Amino acid sequence: MKVLLANPRCYCAGVQRAVRIVELAIERFGKPVYVRKEIVHNRFVVNRLEEIGAVFVEENSEVPAGEVVIFSAHGVAPVVFDEANGRSLKVIDATCPLVNKVHQEAARYVEQGYHILLIGRAGHEEVNGTLGHAAGNITLIEDIDQARTKEIGAYQKLMVLTQTTLSLDDTEEIVTALRERFGSVDQPPGKDICYATQNRQDAVKEMCSRGIDLLLVVGSPNSSNAARLTEVGRVRKVRGFLIDNETDLNPGWFAGVQTVGVTGGASTPEEVVDKVIERLRDFGATDVEICQTAEENTVFRLPDELTRDELVSGG
Repeated sequence: MKVLLANPRCYCAGVQRAVRIVELAIERFGKPVYVRKEIVHNRFVVNRLEEIGAVFVEENSEVPAGEVVIFSAHGVAPVVFDEANGRSLKVIDATCPLVNKVHQEAARYVEQGYHILLIGRAGHEEVNGTLGHAAGNITLIEDIDQARTKEIGAYQKLMVLTQTTLSLDDTEEIVTALRERFGSVDQPPGKDICYATQNRQDAVKEMCSRGIDLLLVVGSPNSSNAARLTEVGRVRKVRGFLIDNETDLNPGWFAGVQTVGVTGGASTPEEVVDKVIERLRDFGATDVEICQTAEENTVFRLPDELTRDELVSGG
């Protein structure tokens, strides 16, 4: 059995930055450092950070007054900052800069008189944050059916924004449906789906075009970008599974499989994928070939309160 290993895969610059923020905060301020929600959607990342002194909470109310709280890479609504200020919490914002871009777009276009149509998944933390930046002036569209039927008022100007971790193919279909319905909708000059999400989807598309029989996406069940990778394979008629780690592998999946494609979501540590590859050797994998589709060299600066000089890179 042959393994095609996607590249790019695993950590993106935003995830790398968020994880490093927690590590540096523990070094700078000592244990414990509180993190609102999961810093990124990966169980192994969260477990490791807990081991070195991070305490994960659901809401600011669980953080003792005056302590350090880190907001996750998915971003938060403005009201969450207000809550933290009300408790005199020391806030470190680990929101991915690309998510921040969408937040700023939402606020800016509302000021310009637009009603925002946000393509995204209800309940996802990133979506909740974006909704909070345009409260009362935004409608969530989850799928093509809602694009065609969801009640939307009579607005003169409509602007479409997108959750950063969706499938570009799916969002384009939804935008097409919105244009068919309303005649004209606007979009920002640059796409909202992040470079890392798109690169990882493109790598899966390439592996599918090379004739893989099975797709394995390594990522936690609540990772939106990892889940989208399995969908990219599914629409191309490739059987695929989202697995948390090598223990999820089922020997029955590999009957008759000659080539298996492997990738990791943008919040998945590389070492978890390495263990999956090692386990695949037990199932008959003898050759691992890299499927290279892009080079990533994006860097995001860390918050000034942690360092003024250090950069982290992803990809």
